[in-house]
Amino acid sequence: MSEDWHFQHDAGRPAAEMVAERIAEFPAHAPLIAAWAERFHESIPGPVDGMPELLDRLAASGIPLYAITNFGPDFWASFRPTQPMLAHFRDIVVSGNERLTKPDAAIFHLAERRFGHRPETMLFIDDSLANVAAARACGWHAHHFTGAAALAAELRARRLLD
Repeated sequence: MSEDWHFQHDAGRPAAEMVAERIAEFPAHAPLIAAWAERFHESIPGPVDGMPELLDRLAASGIPLYAITNFGPDFWASFRPTQPMLAHFRDIVVSGNERLTKPDAAIFHLAERRFGHRPETMLFIDDSLANVAAARACGWHAHHFTGAAALAAELRARRLLD
């Protein structure tokens, strides 16, 4: 499966429609194509080392936490309950539900309205440089995520973490 093909799902296209279309195109690979949807959650690595603890500390200190994720709508509902740390977020903008994806500026503007904060008051954290650049272009503070230790140092420098 290509990134471009998968990105359609992040943008809100139903997985069942995508799978049926791809199977029609490549019938000899039908079981493998079907497995993408059937076993999607297995393709997602677990939490990054140190992040559940870092989120626990931020939440315990009263820092309001929000998220923007590129995720297909039909998998999000079953994925979210498997990740207890997501309970710390007051709101999560899910690309597939909104039919807007990072790094499109429109998803950041939607998040500003939903979260109720001006862009210059928010810190966006992402492992994609394109998404970080897009957030900055929208007036957000941004951190390119490379690991929990570097993020913790940034949060301490911003006085968001003891």
